[in-house]
Amino acid sequence: MRLSARISTHLRADLSERLPRAWLSRGPLACALLPLALVFGLISASRRALYRLGVCRAVRLGVPVIVVGNLISGGAGKTPSVLVVVALLQRSGFRPGIVSRGYGRQGDATLDVTPTTPAAESGDEPLLLRLRSGAPVAVGRDRVAAGRALLKRHPEVNVIVSDDGLQHLALARDVQVLVFDERGGGNGWLLPAGPLRERVPRRLPPRSVVLYNAPAPSTPLPGFMAQRRLTGAAGLADWWRGAPAEREVLHALRGREIVAAAGLARPQRFFEMLSREGLQITALPLPDHHDFASLPWPENTADVIVTEKDAVKLDPARMGTTRVWVAALDFVLDAAFETALLAGLPASATLNPTGDPHGSPTA
Repeated sequence: MRLSARISTHLRADLSERLPRAWLSRGPLACALLPLALVFGLISASRRALYRLGVCRAVRLGVPVIVVGNLISGGAGKTPSVLVVVALLQRSGFRPGIVSRGYGRQGDATLDVTPTTPAAESGDEPLLLRLRSGAPVAVGRDRVAAGRALLKRHPEVNVIVSDDGLQHLALARDVQVLVFDERGGGNGWLLPAGPLRERVPRRLPPRSVVLYNAPAPSTPLPGFMAQRRLTGAAGLADWWRGAPAEREVLHALRGREIVAAAGLARPQRFFEMLSREGLQITALPLPDHHDFASLPWPENTADVIVTEKDAVKLDPARMGTTRVWVAALDFVLDAAFETALLAGLPASATLNPTGDPHGSPTA
């Protein structure tokens, strides 16, 4: 990797870390951005009012919809939350499909994601969701159009999980999962003065389930806890062939000097988890959704460990002599969360497997 490109990458990573730190308090940077936050709040409130008054109408797709997303911006644990929700539905006899915006992808057209779809076309997270869950995935800026395309191409789907769709009001939902990490609502201000896409409600909204990706609840809202853990690691080529991550492989990396690279909104959590597993790492934080068009570590690096979100953008043939390992992150949930989520689905959910794939406005 050229020096100039490496410096640019580190500068962008540093900026991506500074703003989230400013969002934890109401300091000078946050205060300077407050006028923009007021404009953002006015636009957001006006948009919600249009739906509340019936000027705009949310569309139902004919199958139940579960939305998983964050009120807070950046790295709260949405992707592993989607994976555990999909796994729960599969264990319960449903045939779930996933719709997503596909952040960072090239183009806005609706796309059916396959295991061989390049991450640049689908977005890194949708491709990871497709690979890990095995469920059909459709991406598109318009979640309603993506949902219709998903049902048309995969008529067996009888419940849709919308990835990061809390603010996509055009798609009606039956249940919404609000994911918080230890930051809670941050400094309580809206973007860009704070981390909030919308304000944390004082009471739990109807048809909502709160999931805390944190050691303890971080807002006053009642919710359920998720235990975040590394399940293991696999070699990059093995991971692409579908080999499971194993703890023995992860622990075999102890005692080596290994570069930990992470293109995440909050990479420090990944680094800390690796350190707790006894790995001696050199942290290499990268901007969220880093494209890996060029490899960010020196050519003579012996061992690198990355997240699955980054692995979807890495071709084993490009790695040269560097051994690249993929660490898998999962959530463990208690039975109470599963019961609450399934209870939110309509009673007819299993009686009408496919519904009307064309959708209709809500009453």
